[in-house]
Amino acid sequence: MSKILERRRFLKGVGACSLLVAPLGGPSAQETGEGNQPHYVMVFDQNKCVGCGDCKLACNKVNELPEGVSRVLLEQQSGRIEGQPCPHCGKMDCDCERRFVRVSCQQCKNAPCVAVCPTGAAHRDPRTGIVTMDTSKCAGCKYCITACPYNARFIDTNTDAASNCDFCLHTKLTRGELPACVQACRYDALVFGDANDPNSYVSRLLAVKDSVRIKAYLGTEPSLRYIPIVKLGV
Repeated sequence: MSKILERRRFLKGVGACSLLVAPLGGPSAQETGEGNQPHYVMVFDQNKCVGCGDCKLACNKVNELPEGVSRVLLEQQSGRIEGQPCPHCGKMDCDCERRFVRVSCQQCKNAPCVAVCPTGAAHRDPRTGIVTMDTSKCAGCKYCITACPYNARFIDTNTDAASNCDFCLHTKLTRGELPACVQACRYDALVFGDANDPNSYVSRLLAVKDSVRIKAYLGTEPSLRYIPIVKLGV
């Protein structure tokens, strides 16, 4: 099966094992607290992703993105040292090193892109709280692209406006459906839902699974959570 992989500088200045640090455990008090507005989050399980790229293809199709760009990318990582046994299973020949990481907009609660946008094009949807774009207001200044510490924004040549993963807010979510990537994943590597709802599956999942956020030290409070690879024998 052909693997759709696009390598991108996502964890700049951070090693390939970055997902194995800073466990956060369950959702924070803000995530589980009662409130009038939902807090939509996505969980990516690194143990289940096989790098097939179906999520990327589904996203591109549903959101009608131009060729050569995508809101969702997959980065392949490896903790393997040539000539040394696998650190996970101890074998010299295995597939344990095939680890993949979702690269996309982190849907930050403190979103730098929103803060720097001079026209209000990059904004938080008042109903869902999701960071999205009003393409009619975008001046193409690329301030939001520069401000994003996750390198997850780009100019959509179909609209001449900046673009980001907004959980399919204007396509799938408006019809009451899950984001296209979540629907397309055959391996249950993606979970989406309202973390403010204590009865939601995603809320219950985060309550029992250790998860991490990328570059959490920046204070952006990403809404994309990662369940890192579980080492065998640990």
